[in-house]
Amino acid sequence: MSLTSVNPYLHFSGNAAQAIALYVDALGATVEFLQHYKDVPGGQFTAEQGEQVMHATLKIGDSQLMISDAYPGLQVGPGTNMNVILNYTDTSIVEAQFVTLAEGGRVETPLQDTFWGARFGQLVDRFGISWMFNASLAAADK
Repeated sequence: MSLTSVNPYLHFSGNAAQAIALYVDALGATVEFLQHYKDVPGGQFTAEQGEQVMHATLKIGDSQLMISDAYPGLQVGPGTNMNVILNYTDTSIVEAQFVTLAEGGRVETPLQDTFWGARFGQLVDRFGISWMFNASLAAADK
């Protein structure tokens, strides 16, 4: 099976960098990856928006916590500030699992290839839980 990890993904309204600093200080987290909106190919953001966190991965103990600021112009709050992200090493099963989990729910972002080399999609299942799917586009998949 190509499903490799299940992680919490926290969303912030422009203060993700402050949250990251807190988690580093309070929990001993280490920043494994950090990318800003200004790093998005073809992105058109103001200087302030460009400095916001597009994606960060923190290591806390043996676990990973993923963090981002909401896409510029959008706000998050209770009920929209957390997802469960499913990470896959390839795309062999992601399509079927995405479709099955979406039954009775709603697709927020259809599965699509991304600039970071993955097939990505978002949905809310029939129980109101928000899920993100991120499947590596390995050379064998193309």
